[in-house]
Amino acid sequence: MKIRTYIVLGVLAGVASVAAALTPEEAVKRMDWNYQNSLRIKLADKIVYIDPTWVDGSEKADIVLLTHTHGDHFKADVVQKLTGPQTTVLAAFDREGYVRIKPGDKRTFDGLTIEAVPAYNIKKTSNHPQANQWCGFILSGEGVRIYDAGDTERIPEMKSITCDIALLPLGQTYTMTSVDEAVQAALDVKAKIAIPVHFGLYEGTNADADAFIAALAAKGVKAQRLPSPPK
Repeated sequence: MKIRTYIVLGVLAGVASVAAALTPEEAVKRMDWNYQNSLRIKLADKIVYIDPTWVDGSEKADIVLLTHTHGDHFKADVVQKLTGPQTTVLAAFDREGYVRIKPGDKRTFDGLTIEAVPAYNIKKTSNHPQANQWCGFILSGEGVRIYDAGDTERIPEMKSITCDIALLPLGQTYTMTSVDEAVQAALDVKAKIAIPVHFGLYEGTNADADAFIAALAAKGVKAQRLPSPPK
């Protein structure tokens, strides 16, 4: 009887584990975008902010991820407002109180894994030099992999990345050289859902986002915008 009880409990635990996995569509509903690469994601019961800039800081983050030092991605005062006693700040640069992370590094936080991956320019090399070792990030939890590319062009390393959701800059001035390059990057990483970011302020337009979504739809890949915050 005890053996049967243990078997039943084990089966129920396995079912619960499977049920806890998110679909990519469900994961997208847990994401908020605040221009450029400023994102809030809830995954594995963690509140994660990526490159927080246009946020009020009323909420404390579990993890803050900083891809690089440019002012539209990193504001020290905003990070400070988001930082509480249990907050970990992973940064692709050195700063007191932050944990330095470089491409190839990995950190695990109780059900959530953060991988740092390369992010750099191939043509517009003065914007984001590869030598700086700035980052994009892959977040893995609840059965979903989310790739935030950071500020980058389409780089060879993308072909070794697989993800459920890809957040890609549309660029044309500082990041990607064209909308089609961002489309090809989404295909490289085999995204099930592709989301355009880094448009609408300093580079890229709403029309570019529409073109990105339409081009991927023609290739059988779902693409969508995250809701735009009020200006």
